[in-house]
Amino acid sequence: MANNKRGPEPGSQKAKHGGQAVREKYGPEFYSKIGKKGGDTVKEKRGPQFYAEIGKKGGESTKRQQGSEFYSRIGKKGGERGRTITSNKE
Repeated sequence: MANNKRGPEPGSQKAKHGGQAVREKYGPEFYSKIGKKGGDTVKEKRGPQFYAEIGKKGGESTKRQQGSEFYSRIGKKGGERGRTITSNKE
């Protein structure tokens, strides 16, 4: 499959260097700004239902790869963290 895009091959050292140069020039806020802009564009074109669909696909894929007990483990970790934060506030 030919890469018809301009610039270095994605994942190459040249591409990595280019990304670092952009980060140094514009800062991390730049990535937040363009990410939000891209997300808003997708939401406008495809609608909010698109995010529900890809979230469901991702969840199904994670369940297939990690097993259903994975959700139990991460749920317990989240619950433990919530209790720690709550007890620190008191």
